[in-house]
Amino acid sequence: MNTYIYNKVQGIAKVFLPLCLLASMMVFTACDDLLDELPDNRTEIDTPTKVRLLLVSGYPQSVPAVICELSGDNLVDNNVVKPATHRDAYALFQDEAYKWEDIMNYGTGEDDTPYQVWESYYQGIAVANHAIEAMKKMTEDPAHDPDLAHSWGEAHVLRAYLHFILVNVFAEAYKDEAQSKLDRGIPYVVKPETQVNVDYSDSEYLHSVAETYDLIEKDILEGIDLIDDSKYQVPAYHFNHNAANAFAARFYLFKRDYEKVLKYANEALGGNAASMMRKWGSISTNTINSMLNSYNDESAPCNFLLQSAYSLQDRMLSAIRFVINDGKTVTINGTDYTVPSTKDVIYGGGPNWSNRLPAYDGKIYRFGQNDDGSWLFRVYEYFEYSDKIAGIGWVHIIYQPFTAEETLLCRAEAELYLNKTAEALQDLNIWTASKQVGAALTQANVNRFYAGDNINKYAGELHPQDMSASFPVLEGDALNLLYCVLHFRRVETMFEGLRWFDIKRYGITVNHFYRGPMEDEIHLDKLMWNDPRRVLQIPNNVIAAGYPSTDRTYTAPDQSSSMTSAPLLAN
Repeated sequence: MNTYIYNKVQGIAKVFLPLCLLASMMVFTACDDLLDELPDNRTEIDTPTKVRLLLVSGYPQSVPAVICELSGDNLVDNNVVKPATHRDAYALFQDEAYKWEDIMNYGTGEDDTPYQVWESYYQGIAVANHAIEAMKKMTEDPAHDPDLAHSWGEAHVLRAYLHFILVNVFAEAYKDEAQSKLDRGIPYVVKPETQVNVDYSDSEYLHSVAETYDLIEKDILEGIDLIDDSKYQVPAYHFNHNAANAFAARFYLFKRDYEKVLKYANEALGGNAASMMRKWGSISTNTINSMLNSYNDESAPCNFLLQSAYSLQDRMLSAIRFVINDGKTVTINGTDYTVPSTKDVIYGGGPNWSNRLPAYDGKIYRFGQNDDGSWLFRVYEYFEYSDKIAGIGWVHIIYQPFTAEETLLCRAEAELYLNKTAEALQDLNIWTASKQVGAALTQANVNRFYAGDNINKYAGELHPQDMSASFPVLEGDALNLLYCVLHFRRVETMFEGLRWFDIKRYGITVNHFYRGPMEDEIHLDKLMWNDPRRVLQIPNNVIAAGYPSTDRTYTAPDQSSSMTSAPLLAN
């Protein structure tokens, strides 16, 4: 296995936010000895071109996909479903994430960790803030300046998105206006830092979830109409028109403002959503690299936003500890339980197709001869050599934060809550047709498929009304279509971590069976809708710097009552 080096932006010894930034075009000088330099001893951001170049560095090169996938229900522990297996996790923090523990065992330069997400996303926020501040100095009204309006829009939408990811990882899901005022959000930072020791426990930074969402919305509305795709050389790597509208659609879906979901999803998808879907039939299967390049084609209309990240997700999966794999019947304290097969859920049949989705034929790989886990080619890594002789370099994975397919499913979900079941069914038909399913999706086969154990297997055990009494109630055909939407979202967003966000916002019950590499005993842990461990702990480095930790104290229910409360799992 190749070694790797993480190409980390160097900053001052500040755990929360970097005080100075390194733009992609080296706009700023290094931050070493910052306190010994005059504040203006850097290249000044004083032209529209410099602002645009600065914003390039605002897109993080880290993603929360790994910690979110480990927290959710897409992966199984091979030490459980394959009894002869005694494997360590690829990294210690991955074992902690799967157990919903505070993640402590990682270094500050390690990929995929909470610290990397926290620092890189707040670094991107700092970039946006510096760009906004620079534009304010150039003109009194950047939003109406023809040379700055686009960058003004991009900076605000980018700042909104980065806070949106942080609040969904490190805080409770949005419940409703009243309850979310009681849940602690994340610091919403709207100005450049001008001092080293900032007190982030101050009320200026400690927002509730509701306040965080209000500030996100304010930034979206400030910027979304100003984005001009003609200003980008490669629009797919920026918040272009479609990506910004797809983000707005997802934001309002999470906030349950369904009319606005339709407004922005329609803007992103245009008048012919089917034409925006991925063309699976044109993906070459000659080599995995050719498939990967086709999937990540920046000119493909489905790829609204692409994000290159330093991530070891492919290597985590190939370590064959936490993987997409078959389930198994296991015995715990004399009682038999079924570990659900995630391979069946993600790669198996659906309401109008059998076995595997046709689009995935020839594109799914497995580890080893013993089927130690399956993965779709899209998570395969790019390796950038810094020294071919030494075999070292940087590991990249291309993620798709926003796609036409996921935006279509946002729209379908919103349509259900607006009593537009026919329109939702039509959108779901577009999705299955894009995956090369020949049979039509009908309400009848949706009702047949999402019944009995299949509800929890494919969609999950939902508790939205427990989270918020104001959460709309769906029944009958509409409820079955919701199960279908959540199933399709799970398939569409695998490896991206978005399933974890769906788990949080719907209060979906998650069961993790795990066994340590040196253990014989199998453990079952159950994550309920009101479990505080749904909020990832603030990185320990940040806590050490003075930011208050998140109370994730959880008292496990009686083991026997916990087991019997899950008839889905019992044989």
